[in-house]
Amino acid sequence: MDKLKINTDTDFSEGQVLLFDKPLYWTSFDLVKKVKNLIRNSFGIKKIKVGHAGTLDPLASGLMIICTGRATKTISLIQDHDKEYIATFHLGATTASFDLETEIVNKRDTSLITEEAVRAVLASFLGEQQQVPPLFSAKNIDGKRAYDYARKGVEMEMRSNTVCFHVLEIQEFRMPEIVVRIRCSKGTYVRSLARDIGDKLGCGAYLSGLRRTSIGDYSVDNAYDIEAFAKIMNDLKQK
Repeated sequence: MDKLKINTDTDFSEGQVLLFDKPLYWTSFDLVKKVKNLIRNSFGIKKIKVGHAGTLDPLASGLMIICTGRATKTISLIQDHDKEYIATFHLGATTASFDLETEIVNKRDTSLITEEAVRAVLASFLGEQQQVPPLFSAKNIDGKRAYDYARKGVEMEMRSNTVCFHVLEIQEFRMPEIVVRIRCSKGTYVRSLARDIGDKLGCGAYLSGLRRTSIGDYSVDNAYDIEAFAKIMNDLKQK
């Protein structure tokens, strides 16, 4: 789906679906807040509902869908769509968060791991799977986010969820890292997949890079970067 054409007649209060390419290190909340403030300041709207369809971690970039006004009612429908990612997995080490948020430990030799072995392991995850989410995640446990417990060193048992992997395709094999195209169901944690791949290979693994490229028919190719959107808003404000 193409970008929305934004002009002085665009009614954000009535409801719009906006595609953004979230920058690395920004939180999802950072992006929503920035977009909301730009719309309010440019169009003189005092109060407007703005929400997003699917969180991205600060260490991930790529497609985020932001809905305004009445379009926020469609968020749950958008979130139900399959997602596609380009993920970089580092083999031969682990972290507590399954990504680069925490310290790299348990370094191991990967010289004997072949591309054929990795392909076989990836193939074993295709279809429906029971996946345990990371403790370092926004998963709700007894009214708190799981990462609140994790950062305090509190051990919690995470319940598994049913997820589905439709595509797991190696794009680059450059040990100790592999780049994989992933198409999966909602509720999937790519960081947990990193852990599970490492466990099956017997060498450990963590997620070293992640970019979301699509949600359903929505593609990051049609997304705004926040600087371009800010310039559009500023230009409209000056007219």
